[in-house]
Amino acid sequence: MLHTTLVLAALLLPLGLAVLWSVPALRAGIGRLTPWAPVPALMLSLAGPPGEPVQLDWLLLGTGLGLTEVTRVFLLFTAALWLGAGIHARGYLQDDPRRTRFELFWLLTLTGNLVLILALDIATFYVGFALMTFAAYGLVVHTGKPDARRAGRVYLVMAVLGEGLILAGIFLTVGEAAAPLLPLLADVPAVIAGSERRDLLIALLWLGFGIKAGLPLLHLWLPLAHPVAPVPASAVLSGAMIKAGLLAWLHILPIGLVSLPGWSALAIGAGLLAAFGAAFIGLHQHHPKTVLAYSSISQMGLITVGVGMALQEPALAPLLVAAVTVYALHHAMAKGALFLSVAVARHPGPLVGPLLWVLLSLPALALAGVLGSGVVAKIGLKAPFDTAVALPDWWQHLPRLLELAAVGTTLILARALWLLRTESQGDRAPLSVWVGWGLVLAAGPALVFLPEYWGLAVRRPISAGDWISLGWPVLAGALLAFAGSRLLRPWPIPPGDLLALITPGPAMVARIRAWATPVVRWVLGLLDPARLITIRPPSRYLRPDRFWQREVALVFAAILVVLLASGLG
Repeated sequence: MLHTTLVLAALLLPLGLAVLWSVPALRAGIGRLTPWAPVPALMLSLAGPPGEPVQLDWLLLGTGLGLTEVTRVFLLFTAALWLGAGIHARGYLQDDPRRTRFELFWLLTLTGNLVLILALDIATFYVGFALMTFAAYGLVVHTGKPDARRAGRVYLVMAVLGEGLILAGIFLTVGEAAAPLLPLLADVPAVIAGSERRDLLIALLWLGFGIKAGLPLLHLWLPLAHPVAPVPASAVLSGAMIKAGLLAWLHILPIGLVSLPGWSALAIGAGLLAAFGAAFIGLHQHHPKTVLAYSSISQMGLITVGVGMALQEPALAPLLVAAVTVYALHHAMAKGALFLSVAVARHPGPLVGPLLWVLLSLPALALAGVLGSGVVAKIGLKAPFDTAVALPDWWQHLPRLLELAAVGTTLILARALWLLRTESQGDRAPLSVWVGWGLVLAAGPALVFLPEYWGLAVRRPISAGDWISLGWPVLAGALLAFAGSRLLRPWPIPPGDLLALITPGPAMVARIRAWATPVVRWVLGLLDPARLITIRPPSRYLRPDRFWQREVALVFAAILVVLLASGLG
């Protein structure tokens, strides 16, 4: 009974508060309750082993809610991060006139995040995923500024693209299932593994959920959305919501059922590309939240490497599923603390000095892999190399590549901390900002040991060689960061990197318009010889006006010849 009550309360509390928000007179009270909406979910994750599923046969096509060993960990860090970020948001937005609207989207996004974690059937999982995805649009565009609206448009385009791929994959998977209704999530991997269209199904669902997970070329929304969203929204976007794609992969991919060496190599390659490429691009950014966004893409690349290794050999699946789950917990809390640190660095009050920067550096050192949860997560990702399972020959290079990726992590986090030093505005943040940040900062090192206590992961003793492999990348990264700050200057790589080549930003659009307007007028002048005298060429390098004025008839004759030749061809 307690398990059932907590499952229903975990979803009904944030959803109920969002529904009551429609009554204007209640909004002030709802705002005070909003930070505490994840508490039942947190209690559920800590209450004990997963209990019996909660069946709601009247909802959708039959909704099942409950926990597994993996989703219990996801619920733990998701609820903890949303709780800390919600407390932080209460003070961060206390003077924001749009705060009540933010609270509505916050509650809806939280509801979707919790639904997809507790879902046991594919329909409920998709409903939660879609609710979280589209409600988060309100968090991205909260400020209403032009850059926020542009980031929101990119976010929606990528979200709709992902939803289309996911729906196509789900419909095809359902068509392959023997049951007449939508299958349970636990049945999906077997359906895909036995399908003649296995590769197509994996491709659709891998890419669709990969947009949320920040796969290379599908990551473009992340570095645009994080800088414009409020700090607490950035924390949950990067810490909790980005893990929804990972959870979907663990649910639906045939991990542990069949060996997929091709998909394994593709996933590992994509993960390494994200790990190194995002770190490189992040080094050339000028906003700390943008740098942290690229750091999230890089870290998700390392998690993708773990998923790719699990696809190679079924015998490695239990070990690697546990490893990436622990890594997800570690990254969620450390990256959430780093994003919340942005507000603390902006409004430190009297706490300015070494103590503040030591505290700000703790989650960065954890992400680099030499402190707290980072040590446990990094060692877990290398666990397959200690087994007797036969591994592909080229995997012998993966430990060194993972260590080099840690160098990139150190560099990009050093860049973020370096940029934070200029953020201080001299005032002091409200108490709830500090409380929320402190809660997330302390929760990371404490929660990372719970999966082992629950029996999901087994942590081996850390040897001297492990400390060397964990320590030298951080030392090398720190030295390179110091040298780079003295000798190098960032390149002009805009946030969104490749997206700038496809959809130029407002400043570039203005420059294009400024150059194109006289060109268009000039071309129109060519079509009207009487206006040639009044049209000024657009550039000093393009001044054929005298030729056109003298040889107008020749020009039109040439145009006529070209048109006739095109028609005859």
